[in-house]
Amino acid sequence: MQMTMRWFGTGYDSVTLEQIRQVPGVTGIITSLYGKQPGELWEKSEIAAHKKTVEDAGFTIAGIESVNIHDSIKAAGAERDACIDNYRATLENLGQAGIRLVCYNFMPVFDWTRSDLAKMRSDGSTVLAYSQSIIDKIDPNDMSSAMKAQAGGYMLAGWEPERLQRLKELFALYKDIGENELFANLQYFLEAVMPVCEKYGIKMAIHPDDPAWSVFGLTRIMTGGEKLQRLLKAVDNPLSGVTLCTGSLGTNPQNDIPGIIKSIGGSRIHFAHLRNLRHTGPGDFEEAAHLSADGSMDMYAIVKALYDSGFDGPIRPDHGRAIWGEKSMPGYGLYDRALGASYLMGLWEAVEKANPRR
Repeated sequence: MQMTMRWFGTGYDSVTLEQIRQVPGVTGIITSLYGKQPGELWEKSEIAAHKKTVEDAGFTIAGIESVNIHDSIKAAGAERDACIDNYRATLENLGQAGIRLVCYNFMPVFDWTRSDLAKMRSDGSTVLAYSQSIIDKIDPNDMSSAMKAQAGGYMLAGWEPERLQRLKELFALYKDIGENELFANLQYFLEAVMPVCEKYGIKMAIHPDDPAWSVFGLTRIMTGGEKLQRLLKAVDNPLSGVTLCTGSLGTNPQNDIPGIIKSIGGSRIHFAHLRNLRHTGPGDFEEAAHLSADGSMDMYAIVKALYDSGFDGPIRPDHGRAIWGEKSMPGYGLYDRALGASYLMGLWEAVEKANPRR
């Protein structure tokens, strides 16, 4: 297991690599060329410069999150094959740079949805939260302005302004795309990029949908264990795998996360996002500290299931609370994620020492 943290890059992230370097045990960075648009080619020189910045700070790039997928690929539009060609070329450039993991998602329009980016908790911290009753009252075309107003001046991952200016167009694009059509488009994409992945050993790790149900009538296909298994069987290649995100899968309390880990197996879980959340009612949840007692998840059971499955990839603490007056991109401050990384490493060490692998 390699403990990592997500870093959005110079000019985008309030947290510096020098600060992350002081979190004990964190040796890898999960990053991206954050300013690149979906479908755009990542040039070799851009990748090399970004990699040098990370390595000069004493880290390795443990993976890319994300090389965003163009809507023409997701919706089988006229530009699909041209965008896939660019995606393959980007993977080629990443592979030549020695990068072997790409986390991606296949969610239409919105990569993730929250109704509140700074919900106050009883301890004075603030967290990302979701209330279905609030979402139901919002015109989806107003979501971009609502999220921007709460973002504190930061560009939110998955909510890039260039795409959000086209919301009406995007909703029209996906209007007639159901689960089977979207799944077929995902399979088409994955099969098209697998030859490049095989050439370099690049693992493609799909991120579950967040939340794990349809929002604004948009189709969602990666919402639980059976849906993830369907993809792994359809593209039965060891390089096609899963980003095990407890926060996304955990939005649905019916998802048995340790059971999902066991059913998928460590060889097809390429990456793990670990965080906790607390369910506050049907369709309502708020994010929590990583500590099991602070939320609705048994983080020890999740870490043990990962260890028992043979998982040996990168883990990152996912969204954190805003604590101690820190100002940052919502969910991505330094302090609570550092606490989360330390807690997760403590759980891993305890599990490992109690159950040494032969």
